[in-house]
Amino acid sequence: MILIGQYDSPFVRRVGIALRLYDLPFEHRPWSVVGDFQRLLAINPTGSVPVLVLDDGTALTESKVILDHLDSLVPENRRLWPKDRLGALRLSGFAMQLGDRMVSLFYERRLHAQVSDVLQGRRETQITATLAMLERERAAQSGAWWFGDDLTHADIAVACILRFMQDCLAGLYDPESHPALAAHSARAEALPVFQDISQPFMPPA
Repeated sequence: MILIGQYDSPFVRRVGIALRLYDLPFEHRPWSVVGDFQRLLAINPTGSVPVLVLDDGTALTESKVILDHLDSLVPENRRLWPKDRLGALRLSGFAMQLGDRMVSLFYERRLHAQVSDVLQGRRETQITATLAMLERERAAQSGAWWFGDDLTHADIAVACILRFMQDCLAGLYDPESHPALAAHSARAEALPVFQDISQPFMPPA
């Protein structure tokens, strides 16, 4: 299998971490959605990442779709879901939507000479409200991870999003004001797999 996309994307990174934890061999091609756009289009007409190219040439997009496929390749007892699968799916959904809003805000600020105050205000409200909700819910959990003692897809998703936010929208995320999320992020980033599947943030030119 071939995983396409840079690890500074939380969507690509969560897939790379799952591949490593599942011991599934893969080749990584760190293509950029800007610099490698034409190459991406030849595989994925939306030009987005992540893309996972299977051994038969099938290209899967969207991290949730890719992870569903990866889950099917390992025994059920190795899948990165807790007993409360619905709760973990819900949390993953919020984390990925948070990531989408972050990307939208980043590109609005980066690519437009005249930033839309309406869009910027909406995105900032969405981001801060979601962070507040996640902080409350993480603080209510006493386990090492969100759903107990075992790492899950949801834990990975939240940690990857927090790292991305610290790198590209640091002004909206104050770890001291979100101690439960900060602790969650630190615990995840200390794991060898998170250190291996990682790269410094590379803003588009």
